[in-house]
Amino acid sequence: MKKRYIIISLILIFAVGFYLFYREGTLPFNKTDKTNKIFVVARGQSLNNIVNNLAKEDLIRSKLVFFLVVKKLGIERTIQAGDFRLSPSMNAFEIAKNLTHGTLDVWVTLIEGTRREEMAQIVSKQLDIPEVEFIKLAPEGYLFPDTYLMPKDATAGSVILILQNNYKQKFTPELKTETVKKGLSEKDVIILASIVEKEAKHEQDKKTVASILLKRLEENWPLQVDATIQYALGYQPLEKSWWKKVLSFDDLKIDSPYNSYKNKGLPPTPISNPGLISIEAVVDADSSTPYWYYVSDKQGNMHYAKTDEEHNENIRKYLE
Repeated sequence: MKKRYIIISLILIFAVGFYLFYREGTLPFNKTDKTNKIFVVARGQSLNNIVNNLAKEDLIRSKLVFFLVVKKLGIERTIQAGDFRLSPSMNAFEIAKNLTHGTLDVWVTLIEGTRREEMAQIVSKQLDIPEVEFIKLAPEGYLFPDTYLMPKDATAGSVILILQNNYKQKFTPELKTETVKKGLSEKDVIILASIVEKEAKHEQDKKTVASILLKRLEENWPLQVDATIQYALGYQPLEKSWWKKVLSFDDLKIDSPYNSYKNKGLPPTPISNPGLISIEAVVDADSSTPYWYYVSDKQGNMHYAKTDEEHNENIRKYLE
């Protein structure tokens, strides 16, 4: 009887102790501190990391209790990525609920090789910015593809400034120095990189493709690149794409400064917005490559050739 009483007493003590611990853990970290902090939840971030960061920012009293609050509310899968305005005066329940809605910014992903019109579509969908406004202000080639946390109230101009500032950071002084050593301008590099981005699917092929294009330029050959034709042709309503999949012989005859079959030298502007790997591939390109030609098969694998005969054989093997 006495043993049972002791066990019951211990259970009650534990229950009361846990209740007090839980109640204390749900209270505001500092109820008198009304200042707001911008708290960022990265895309794909685990609940454990989020809780640890909340504790580091002095926004919650107890990591364990906050974890239990999230489980109790059943909101673990509804926490959003983004940034949130939180205060130490909020209790654990308020903070947890805030993380499920009301993000101040929006995550926007812009991939390598997209042209400004494609970026405009994404930005318009995510931030409700008219496509025409974005296109009017956006300089092709210098809109660095990346994942961004954009303010919900961003304008076309402010979004473009963010993309361009990122580009300026990525095109480092070291890259600029190597560009000069190669006898190219920064614009030349970006134009070539924009072509490489569209022509070479796999990273291991980018430098070789860049080397072939540089060799053709130096030898005063036309670049003969399908991607520049696709850029000139523009939007394809039937395919619902800005890049026509299969070019006809008539397409190759299009009257455009972007027709790299008819015109020698570089097109007047970049044809897409390249990523850092393609930019570096151009800067590292070696025009002494033995290859003059390349073809890409249906899987995006490159096949190189030194002679016209080898190139025609690759076309027969991999494209017909």
